[in-house]
Amino acid sequence: MSPFSIGGRIVSSDSRPLVVAEVGINHEGDVQKALQMVDAAANAGAEVIKFQCHITDKEMIPTDMKPGEISDEKLWDIIKRCELTASQEAQIQEYCRQKGLIYFSTPFSREAADRLAKLDVPVFKIGSGECNNLPLLDHIASIGKPMILSTGMNDLLSIARSVDIISRHGVPLALMHCTSIYPTPYNKVRLGALTELQHRFPGLPVGLSDHSIGIWTCLGAVALGASILEKHFTVSRSWAGPDVPISMEPNELADLISGADAIWQARGGNKTCLTEERPVLDFAYASVVTIAPVSAGEIFGLENVWVKRPGTGKIPADKFQRVLGKRARRNLPPDIQVQPDDIEGF
Repeated sequence: MSPFSIGGRIVSSDSRPLVVAEVGINHEGDVQKALQMVDAAANAGAEVIKFQCHITDKEMIPTDMKPGEISDEKLWDIIKRCELTASQEAQIQEYCRQKGLIYFSTPFSREAADRLAKLDVPVFKIGSGECNNLPLLDHIASIGKPMILSTGMNDLLSIARSVDIISRHGVPLALMHCTSIYPTPYNKVRLGALTELQHRFPGLPVGLSDHSIGIWTCLGAVALGASILEKHFTVSRSWAGPDVPISMEPNELADLISGADAIWQARGGNKTCLTEERPVLDFAYASVVTIAPVSAGEIFGLENVWVKRPGTGKIPADKFQRVLGKRARRNLPPDIQVQPDDIEGF
């Protein structure tokens, strides 16, 4: 697979996690609300913002089906109400450019993918519902853009088939673990799936598309190697919108960006003593000291030697047992650090 980047922004374990503010259809089809969300995301420090590209009659047939517990409204009516025209999407994309944000979107049909291709989006985000839609994946991959594939409701075998279809076109690919429950209970998030994806598809960046409440699971995902974090976004949870109840607000987005960066910097490494720890080591460690007067020839024992701070003495605390039972070469006052040449045979 090719190195993964979005509009020049490298996505890898060596780069700080990419936080995707997912507006989706929270704008309710209102362009002005969409632009307000762009402003809010930019002010919170976002690099990228994502929408959804719906052309209702091209992605579904007329149906009275409702989206489960998400809403009592018919799915067709929700999608139709939240549609944006091609010109509106172009307007939003240009506004994102002016604000310094990378814009991309999720297509739900061939026609939507082709519309986004005309907009020259830098990447295609594929929703979990399309993870096993092999004809659509094949069509989108043939466009030649990087792809981010969410994997909710799919197992490793299903994901592997999708990865195979996409890889035939040689486009860069990233995989997102996702649980398609709205909201997702914490005990159903299953961050362990990130490790599974990393082992099963080595070389592909992995991330978390999260539907739980708050930013906690996203932060946990960073510690496990997530390179991309995606979470629904809104200006305010008081607004209407299909995914608003599980969306983060601007202050949470800012916290997620800074928190993800902090955890990314903190992960990795190994257990050793750092040079920068030395000043603390000197005062925090202990050295062997006298706790009573010691006469020349006297045997060192628990009644006359012990270990105390600081750790600047020549005999550190972990060498204490080597001192016990040996004789003093000279008279020693109490409360001094014992030196190696104070001890016979040390």
